[in-house]
Amino acid sequence: METSHDEWLDQQEQTQARMLRQLKEAGRERMSREWDWLVRPGQKAPGGDWRIWLMMAGRGFGKTRAGAEWVRGIAEAQPGARIALVGATLGEARRVMVEGASGLLAVAPWWCRPVFAPALRKLTWPNGAVATLFGAAEPESLRGPQFSHGWADEIAKWPFALGAWDNLMMAMRLGERPRVMATTTPRPVALVRRLVADRDVIVTRGRTADNRANLAEGFVEAMERSYGGTRLGRQELDGELIEEVEGALWSRDLIERCRVAHVPGGPDGTALHRVVVAVDPPASAHGDACGIVVAGVGGDGRAYVIADASVEGCSPEQWARAVAAAALVHGADKVVAEANNGGAMVESVLRAADAMLPVKLVHASRGKVARAEPVAALYEAGRVAHRGAFARLEDEMCGLLAGGGYVGPGRSPDRADALVWALTELMLGRRGEARVRGL
Repeated sequence: METSHDEWLDQQEQTQARMLRQLKEAGRERMSREWDWLVRPGQKAPGGDWRIWLMMAGRGFGKTRAGAEWVRGIAEAQPGARIALVGATLGEARRVMVEGASGLLAVAPWWCRPVFAPALRKLTWPNGAVATLFGAAEPESLRGPQFSHGWADEIAKWPFALGAWDNLMMAMRLGERPRVMATTTPRPVALVRRLVADRDVIVTRGRTADNRANLAEGFVEAMERSYGGTRLGRQELDGELIEEVEGALWSRDLIERCRVAHVPGGPDGTALHRVVVAVDPPASAHGDACGIVVAGVGGDGRAYVIADASVEGCSPEQWARAVAAAALVHGADKVVAEANNGGAMVESVLRAADAMLPVKLVHASRGKVARAEPVAALYEAGRVAHRGAFARLEDEMCGLLAGGGYVGPGRSPDRADALVWALTELMLGRRGEARVRGL
C-alpha cells in the first residue's frame, strides 16, 4: 500500500528519534544542530544553477527556520559572504530573522555563533562572513551596498515591495553566483505574482500540516476544522496563491498604485487638515474584531489612510480604549462610530474611555458593499492613498464583491467597513451614508 506524505513524515521523525537515543550527549547536541539531518524535503534548498528561490508556504511551515539555516550554511562555508537580510521593516528583520525563535541566533551552534551588533544592523560570524539588516519600508536603504546573497522574508507583506525588491536585486553583484531566497505566506500582491510567473525563479511550496510535529498539539486539526477548504485556509494553511477575486471592488494592483511613503505637506506646511478615527464595533460584547481605521485629508485635497488600529477579541471597554488611544496619537478631529448594533452602548463605552472624545454616531441604511462602492470609486480616481501597507485591511478590501458578498478573511470585513466610514466622512460628506445621531 502506498505511503501518504504525512505517514512518511511520521516515519522519518520516529527514525530520527531512535537514532538520537543511541548517541551520547555530545553527539545528540551535534546532531540537533545539523540542518541536513533535521531538514524536511520541502525546506531543502534546490539543486542546480538558480538565482532566486521562492519558498511559498502556509503559516507555521518552517519558512523562517529554513531561511535562517540557509543563511547559516552560507555564512559558515563562505568567509567572504556578504548577506542582505530584508524584512518588511527593520524591526521585523531583527525580531524575526535574527532574534526570533527560529532566527539566526537561535539556530546557530555555540561553536559558530555570530556576533550581533544592533546599532550597526550587522551579524558577523567567526570566519568573517557578514549579514546586514534592512527594512523594505525603506527601499532606498538598499541602494549602495552590494551582496553575494540575500534572504527576503515575508515579501507578501512588504510595503513598497517592488521598489525594495528591485533595489535588492541590483545589489546582488558580489561573488561568482549571487543568490536570493525569498520566504512568504502567499498573497496575490504584485511582487509575489511576478516571481511565480518568472520561469527562472525556483518555487517550492508547503502546508502548515507538514510541520505538525513542531506545532502545538491539536493546532493543525483546530485550524482545519475552522478554515479547511475556505479561501483563507487554502492561502494561510495550504500555501496556495489565490489570485484576484473576480468582481472585487478593489484589486491589489489598484491599492499598490495608491500607496505612498509620506503624506505631502500642504501650502501652509501642514500634512493633514482633518483626521478621523472610524469604528466598526463588534456585534457582541466579545466579538471577533473591532475595526478601527485612521484617515485624514491632506493639503492636496487627497485622503490618506494612515493607520489600522483594529483589535480582536476585546471587551467593549478594551476596544473603546483602543479608539481613544488612536484618536489621541493621531490628533483626531472626530470619532465616527457605526451604531446599528447597540448605538447607546457604543456611545457610552466611548464616552467612558474618554469623556472628551468628539463622537459622531452614524447609521447604515444600506449594506457594507453598497456603502463601499463610492469609496472604491475614490481610489479609482486617485483621490485616496495608503501611507504604508495595511495587509489585513487590504485583504478585506479585496474580498468585497461588487453587487454584494464577501469572500475575504474572517466572517466580516470589520476593518474595511471602518475604512469606508472614515473615507465617507472625509470625502463624500452629505452624499455619504452617514446620518448624525449625536455629537
